[in-house]
Amino acid sequence: MPVFSINPLTDPRWSELVHHHRSASVFHSSGWLSALQRTYGYEPVAFTSCQPDEPLRNALVCCTVKSWITGRRLVSLPFSDHCDVLVDSARELEELLGYLSERITHDHFAHAEIRPTSADWNPQLKAQALRPYETFCLHRLSLEAPLDLLFRNLHRNCIQRKIWRAEKEMLVYQNGCSEALLHDFYSLVLRTRRRQCLPPQPLFWFRNLVASMGDNLTIRLVSKDQHPVAAMLTLSHGTTVTYKYGCSDERFHALGGIPFLFWKTIQEAKDEEMRQLDLGRSELTQPGLVVFKDRLGAVRTELTYWRCAVSKPRDAGRCAWQRLVAKGIFSCVPDPVFAASGSFLYRHLG
Repeated sequence: MPVFSINPLTDPRWSELVHHHRSASVFHSSGWLSALQRTYGYEPVAFTSCQPDEPLRNALVCCTVKSWITGRRLVSLPFSDHCDVLVDSARELEELLGYLSERITHDHFAHAEIRPTSADWNPQLKAQALRPYETFCLHRLSLEAPLDLLFRNLHRNCIQRKIWRAEKEMLVYQNGCSEALLHDFYSLVLRTRRRQCLPPQPLFWFRNLVASMGDNLTIRLVSKDQHPVAAMLTLSHGTTVTYKYGCSDERFHALGGIPFLFWKTIQEAKDEEMRQLDLGRSELTQPGLVVFKDRLGAVRTELTYWRCAVSKPRDAGRCAWQRLVAKGIFSCVPDPVFAASGSFLYRHLG
């Protein structure tokens, strides 16, 4: 069957597909795609076997990433923890993956990458010449249980006690997407990324997210004596709240700001009749983060990224060495250079 290319930002059928398909997430939404395009210039494209004059039933959405550093490639999707192929059958998946393989060869892309959450398609992915590239942990917390049971499921010493400490310290909680909240959130982003020796996401990425996502984005912040202590940014789609970014001032970790923020997120999600908290991916090299999400009562699954490559993959050892060198650089560059580094680098990293 023929496969068609559409622009999900201009095709009126896209929003309906994302709204109704059981595998769709906030990363498929027009708001997320628009922020990627406005910030980094990534052009979104979706492949579908549906005729132009019929409703969309399936799609594989990608962004074209063009970089003189990391190559020209199709990614589904950049800076997205996961992005399922929106299909209802193995046949549809075979058609779309086959077209993806043809597309990267015909248009001279270095590779294509997809990030499905389910392992059900793994045999089909291998049959279409995709190979595992990276593996992460994905945590999801069901919100179906009563609130008191969700609290009891939190680790008593590492989570519950921290929440009680935050309440005792009378941390002030705020949520919304105002300019003041964005300013305080980003100040903590810079501090956290400096601590991690990683480049910070550019401020205009978060500004574009706020503008594109509207009411589906919330900044949550706690402070002590008007000093920002910890913050997070969450996104909503359907009945799922997705934790996307978190940051903190390490000098106040003992106050329990981070566990308190997660508990407030759970409480508000329950009030809004949400059914799931998506805690996002964690790298296997971050066992502390993995255990922390375990202690929130979330279910851990394996998340594998798959690639179909035309050119020879880069040597993993060399990439690891480059990351170590980069960490050394970001640990000592001056603040203005550090803040500006993300504006240059993230365009190439998607």
